[in-house]
Amino acid sequence: MESLSSLLDGFGTALTPLNLLWAAVGVLLGTAIGVLPGIGPAMAVALLLPVTYGLDPIGAFIMFAGIYYGGMFGGSTTSILLNTPGESAAVVTAIEGNPMAKSGRGSQALAAAAIGHFAGGMIGTILLVALAPTVASLAVDIGAPDYFAIMVLAFIAVTSVLGSSRIRGFAALLIGLTLGLVGLDQMTGQQRLTFGSLQLSDGIDVVIVAVGLFAIGEALWVAARLRHTSGESMPVGRPWLDRGDLRRTWKPWLRGPAIGFPFGAIPAGGAEIPTFLSYVTEKRLSKHKNEFGKGAIEGVAGPESASSASAAGTLVSLLTLGLPTTAVAAVMLAAFQQYGIQPGPLLFEREPDLVWGLIASLFVGMVLLLVLNLPLAPVWAKLLRIPRPYLYAGILFFAAVGAYAVGGEAIDMVILLVIGLIGLMMRRFELPVLPAIIGVILGPAAEQQLRRALQISDGSVAGLVDTPFAVTVYAVIAVLLAWPYLRRLAGRGRPAGPGGDRGTDGPADPGGSGGSGGEKEESKV
Repeated sequence: MESLSSLLDGFGTALTPLNLLWAAVGVLLGTAIGVLPGIGPAMAVALLLPVTYGLDPIGAFIMFAGIYYGGMFGGSTTSILLNTPGESAAVVTAIEGNPMAKSGRGSQALAAAAIGHFAGGMIGTILLVALAPTVASLAVDIGAPDYFAIMVLAFIAVTSVLGSSRIRGFAALLIGLTLGLVGLDQMTGQQRLTFGSLQLSDGIDVVIVAVGLFAIGEALWVAARLRHTSGESMPVGRPWLDRGDLRRTWKPWLRGPAIGFPFGAIPAGGAEIPTFLSYVTEKRLSKHKNEFGKGAIEGVAGPESASSASAAGTLVSLLTLGLPTTAVAAVMLAAFQQYGIQPGPLLFEREPDLVWGLIASLFVGMVLLLVLNLPLAPVWAKLLRIPRPYLYAGILFFAAVGAYAVGGEAIDMVILLVIGLIGLMMRRFELPVLPAIIGVILGPAAEQQLRRALQISDGSVAGLVDTPFAVTVYAVIAVLLAWPYLRRLAGRGRPAGPGGDRGTDGPADPGGSGGSGGEKEESKV
């Protein structure tokens, strides 16, 4: 009851005309910047830090929160329309969103994403108000073995459900893990795979890898196949969700926060892991499994809802523990310190106006995002009317600008081109791109947590499974690996019906045999 009273006071702060203006500015800036490939919400908040020196802390953080949510939604827009995620949390959305756009359902995918963001953000923020102290206390108890188990689950989940075979999925994961090794060893300081280049000592930024594999690889793949396709613009489709779409999306919208919020509150990779797990969950539970990989709307609704709820979960650790679990949270922590404020257990007592005004502004920002982006869905979808040669030339330009903006180094452009060529070859040999991305994102963190766990246990492998949480996660991994084979054995014991769907849950992609399908191959991520 005390939290509810404090939240009402927060609405009194957030709904003042000036703070409403900052919320609207943040949402618009976040959406616009999120649409640009490679320039995510973390960079936007970092760039705007100097601009906010003259603002009061409440207005500044309300605007930062709007940029955070707006950037996550903007990233999903290009992920759906152009197969080019604006930031890493939108990577999963490209799997189903881009095939939907290519089949003339881009507006429906954008609408499903917008409502998913609204539902996930609202539910996640309600959980933030109700469960912040409890979730924070649970996050404190999670150790290195648990983090490593979670990351192994992400690796297995993403390689088991994507691509035409598990072998290809693990091969793509190996490419990502190898790229993640480039740079200095985090514990010993030794150089790895730098080839003597000082510029590679800091490693390859995940933004460059994501933009290279997705944007550059996709553009080169499309350019290589333009002679075999019409090169015309893609259809836009009707700008609303029909009754059938709503029946298929309302459950993923509600399931997403249950996955996204807890993962956002623990330092285990931000929104990337819950979006991957949400996609896996929706594929397992869907009655339209044969559509996955070709444009299943559940694969857009669930991950987008999980992503938005994860953003609310991130604020739990930031506000109650002072623990940033994502790049945006790290920049916001720097902003708190800029104002002489230290997030932690005492923040709610020392700065109640700031904290509850910020939380209330999340509700306001969600409503603003929905009001702005639902009408804009058909407008964004009209990007698909641009002829492909011009469209992908623009993608190459913005991808290069976004990658250069990461570090301002000329070598980043060379790395971008090399990784783009790797993305082209992966499409050529039907290797899914997503496992490579998750390998780059989580590989270094997984290595660090593995080494910490082994140090704690004096090198004993048993130290990796010495907590109930880790044992539970490994049990889930075992079930995930064995499930297709168990289904196959169970299927042999009963006759298949005339319209049976035997084999749709197996590791093989039902659409993986059509080598001449340019559209199908372009949608493979």
